[in-house]
Amino acid sequence: MRCRSVGVALASGFALFVITAISQEMQPAQTGANPTAEQRAAATRVFLGLGRPPDKAAAQRAVPVYQQSCAFCHGPQARGATGPGLITSDIVLGDDHGEVLVPFLKAGRPEKGMPAFSRLADPQLTDLAEFLHQQVEDVANRGAYQVQNIVVGDAVKGQAYVAANCMTCHNTTSFAHIASKYRSPDQLQRNWIWPTRPADNSLSVSATVKIANGPTLSGRVTQVSDFRITLVDNDGKTHVIERGPGVAVQIKDPLAPHQALVMTLRNEDMHNVTAYLETLK
Repeated sequence: MRCRSVGVALASGFALFVITAISQEMQPAQTGANPTAEQRAAATRVFLGLGRPPDKAAAQRAVPVYQQSCAFCHGPQARGATGPGLITSDIVLGDDHGEVLVPFLKAGRPEKGMPAFSRLADPQLTDLAEFLHQQVEDVANRGAYQVQNIVVGDAVKGQAYVAANCMTCHNTTSFAHIASKYRSPDQLQRNWIWPTRPADNSLSVSATVKIANGPTLSGRVTQVSDFRITLVDNDGKTHVIERGPGVAVQIKDPLAPHQALVMTLRNEDMHNVTAYLETLK
């Protein structure tokens, strides 16, 4: 069964999840930092609980039938017209292979103005079910979105921005390396603004904790809150320290400049820097 929560996610415009605790114990996604479009779509489908991918060939076969019999009421992409949209329909989301939709379409809902489609053969109705699942996929699976050309900035202005804001930590060689790592401009833009923390922990958050009348501990932060901090030291030993009087915590985040950057970065500067980095590939 396709996850009913998809309807909630669509209705809310995909809620933005803000993770307040630092979690560096999580392994990088299997797709890596530079996935193909197919890998990105598959990973997003799993994350959102969309179920199996729709049968694109079957969905395409259903287009003429849907446009002739259904589009005038539910819209050409099942997003609603004179009748309701079907993207968030419980009946559509509760179906996998037509086992729910086929009998529903055969019977219709005459009391609500929906005719029965008993004249259509079961394979045609199954194709219609796949068409509807494809419409859900097209809306819900943002990993499958086709990103258009985003290289619309001024590379010269982007170079000037980099020179003024980024060269304290980076140099020309490192920027060329960043540019060559990502196959598409949208991946490049996303990762120069907020780099992925690599598995080798080279960009991990670290901390030094000084305990009054006790030891000073240093290590990689795996969890932090107002009440406690968890460190893994160089020997791999985990330390959980309660934060209270007499405990001084100094945190160092290599990506702190990027966090500050996000708060002030203008769209124009973002596009200009991306255009500049594209010239370094």
